Amino acid sequence: MTNSAARTARLALVGDRSPDVASHTRVPLLLDALAERDRLHLDAYWIPSRDAEAEDAVRGFDAVWVLPGSPYRSEAGVLAAVRTAREEGIPFLGTCGGFQHALLEYARHVCGLTRVAHAENDPDAEDFLIEPLACSLVGHEAVARIEPGSPAQAAIGSERTVERYFCAYGPSRHLDTLRAHGLRFTGHDEDGHVRIAELPGHPFFLATLFQPELSGDGSRPHPVVRALARAAVEHAAREAGMRA
Repeated sequence: MTNSAARTARLALVGDRSPDVASHTRVPLLLDALAERDRLHLDAYWIPSRDAEAEDAVRGFDAVWVLPGSPYRSEAGVLAAVRTAREEGIPFLGTCGGFQHALLEYARHVCGLTRVAHAENDPDAEDFLIEPLACSLVGHEAVARIEPGSPAQAAIGSERTVERYFCAYGPSRHLDTLRAHGLRFTGHDEDGHVRIAELPGHPFFLATLFQPELSGDGSRPHPVVRALARAAVEHAAREAGMRA
């Protein structure tokens, strides 16, 4: 019998890869550490945002991670990747810009808020879901308080965490509508602003405005990154079992 902990899972890294984005350069270190420390083996492929517009761009992967680096070259491509992961039960993580676009995708395609926009992508829009933060978090560390019993709390192992941000945009309007349609906000800063979103009933769907990939020096992956990797190898094992 194959040990799922040693199975290799396919990970789609969605974003416009750049040596100037710290999150992107950190990924290889995290993949090595996950394999060496946790026996979680991920075969990662970068999918540029424009390529993600293709209908099957992330199908067949065991996990999708939408990484920072916004504004993306194709908002539509990022939203398509999020939607596929959400609708097809593929483990999903969105960090920073990935968090913002996960909320945007949900608002448009689940809540019917088809005109909501991201202020960074469409500054002339009339209705922002994601708008400039009152106080930019670029280069800051801040506390996030996590809802007890939530998947985020289970992954992180604490109800309070200090995390790194590199962000000037966040969600503000329509949050009650998102909640009413099933999205859960399980992490907030000390002023009550949303910092973590989850989708109940999905195998793994987590989005954070903070950047867990930048935790430490990369030799010990953040628990959120480890949770994604674990969900990915479990997905690979399930898919293999269904084909057997």
